[in-house]
Amino acid sequence: MTEESRPAFAAERRERILELVRANGSMSLRDLAAKVRASEVTVRRDVRAMEAEGLLDRRRGGAALPGRIGHEQSYAGKSGQCAAEKAAIAAVAARLVRPGDAVTIGPGSTAEAFARALLGHGDLTVVTNSLRVADVLAGATGIEVVMTGGTLYAPTRALVGTAAEESLAGLRVNRAFLSGNGVSADRGLSTPNPAVASVDRALSACAEETIVLADHTKVGADTMVPTVAPEEIAHLVTDSSADPEVLMTLEETGALVHVTVVAGERGQ
Repeated sequence: MTEESRPAFAAERRERILELVRANGSMSLRDLAAKVRASEVTVRRDVRAMEAEGLLDRRRGGAALPGRIGHEQSYAGKSGQCAAEKAAIAAVAARLVRPGDAVTIGPGSTAEAFARALLGHGDLTVVTNSLRVADVLAGATGIEVVMTGGTLYAPTRALVGTAAEESLAGLRVNRAFLSGNGVSADRGLSTPNPAVASVDRALSACAEETIVLADHTKVGADTMVPTVAPEEIAHLVTDSSADPEVLMTLEETGALVHVTVVAGERGQ
């Protein structure tokens, strides 16, 4: 490639990055690199330059449109991101479930992956406000699914509102599994939508311990509404691309951190 052609190629690549982030709300560096067929180092440099121009905001391990702290990305957009990481996280989290447990599961694409990982389990009661989680487990042998009431919030395919919260009042379960949109040592788990946050709090409040499922793009990120305080997170399950310094600060708040390696990364 000639020196003269490099700026044009970089401009085209950055335009494509911006299109992808606009379509999805936010994306990981890994996914962006795969889409534009460039290295993560190159994409990180592009994102840094685009942030300087006010086009993007950098996030740990990814990029988002400016001012997206209160934005809820579409479910379809989230489902396609970090799919391998979410499956690996789900497999590790499923090992924390024991026969005879009653658990609550919140909404989100990582929670849906977790539900799939539970399909081999029996003698289990699952309480959820997620239509996707309920659909995954609907035909599972030995798993009783209890749905909350509530009003459908389309971006997360979740039931929210007073009816959802009231249906959880007075329940007692062993563990809550929540994904949210960001987790940090300062604010704990957070999500962009107040209605979703209220039900997440109720799902956590009725559990003996709360387990957070978060891929690396969420670790260290903050969104608008806090749901579970840092000291109330018993376990965090994430992937090996998560920022180790952030994981260390979360461990200092009392969380037991489980780091999973994605299948394709083993042996590298």
